[in-house]
Amino acid sequence: MRQIENVVSDRGSRYAVSGGPAASRAEVDAFLVALKHHKKFARATHNSWAVLLADGPLKGDDGEAGAGAAILRMLERAGLRDHVVVVTRWYGGVPLGGDRFRHVTEAVRQYLAGA
Repeated sequence: MRQIENVVSDRGSRYAVSGGPAASRAEVDAFLVALKHHKKFARATHNSWAVLLADGPLKGDDGEAGAGAAILRMLERAGLRDHVVVVTRWYGGVPLGGDRFRHVTEAVRQYLAGA
């Protein structure tokens, strides 16, 4: 599991990005359990994720509507398969509107740059 913390900070909200190999839905679920084993990730407001598997794409917004789709688009562009990417947000108390998608995209971009 690879993690990059403090990727973006805006109006009190903080973002991190994590990822690792996952070739099935069961492996994605195991990855999410392992990530949330860390208390700070378990307490996060959102853990949005996406993965491109051989049998099709999967995504989860975890309450951050549209975030999974934004992550999935980035993975499709990069051609990264069988690798789950999770963007974590700790809500800072101020709604970010459309900027939240820019932050999700930036987090994935930084993850892919180091992959």
